Amino acid sequence: MAITASDVKELRERTGAGMMDCKKALTECDGDMEKAIDWLREKGIAKAAKKESRIAAEGLSKVISEGNYACLVEVNTETDFVAKNESFLKLLDDTCKLILASKPTNVEEALALNVDGKTLNDLYVEAIATIGEKITLRRFAILEKNDEDSFGIYMHNGGQISVACILKGSKDEQVAKYMAMQIASMAPQYVSRDDMPGDVVEHERQIQTEIVKNDEKFAGKPEKVIAGAIEGKVSKALQDMCLVDQIYFLDPSMKCGQFLKQHNTEVSSFVRYLVGEGIEKRQENFADEVAKQMRQ
Repeated sequence: MAITASDVKELRERTGAGMMDCKKALTECDGDMEKAIDWLREKGIAKAAKKESRIAAEGLSKVISEGNYACLVEVNTETDFVAKNESFLKLLDDTCKLILASKPTNVEEALALNVDGKTLNDLYVEAIATIGEKITLRRFAILEKNDEDSFGIYMHNGGQISVACILKGSKDEQVAKYMAMQIASMAPQYVSRDDMPGDVVEHERQIQTEIVKNDEKFAGKPEKVIAGAIEGKVSKALQDMCLVDQIYFLDPSMKCGQFLKQHNTEVSSFVRYLVGEGIEKRQENFADEVAKQMRQ
């Protein structure tokens, strides 16, 4: 299949690899983006797979809590200028409060919620007409805790990243906040390996097997040594995906699991929103640069 400049641009932003390497990877993998990411990793060109694109749309996220419930919302705009507009900030705040109070199950239900005789969708339509730019409610999440638990809540850079986590059986709000900050900065995907699907582990094992096979220093080594190297690499790669295995950001001498154990608690669940993750932004001049490189 034809490899487009847009494909190369996306792969480069997701892996950090050079444009020509990205073009070659896509060509080798018949344009399959996920396979191309794996191909680059196996060749040692991309350091880590990213399940979400780094391409960002604009907007903000927000997290609030009341009682045993917390709500995270992401609202997208076309430009960061609009995301600073007072009308937009009020719409974001109203959306968050309404969803927390009403607890809809999906975006469609949320947009149908009543607000003083209008629907939430009507408010978005009015905001678009007033501000002159597309505004969308992209997603939301509602977390519920028990009375003995506590919420950790953190918003970074005004809501570019928002996190809510539940600290199990603890009222230590400071520890809960530290864990929310850890999640915001280090972006774990799971609390622990126990929460990780088997296919994720197996996929990583396949990647690391190919990396070891392509590493000359393992040439001629006994199978036992190679197998040990593979498992070591798998363990290291997966630990960054798990909160409890990550290095604690306030004390590099310990892991988050140790920090939580010291405080006789654990994180039972969390949600992290990075504004615009996975959304392709309007293409700018960089696409032309990619197209020129592809013609070489």
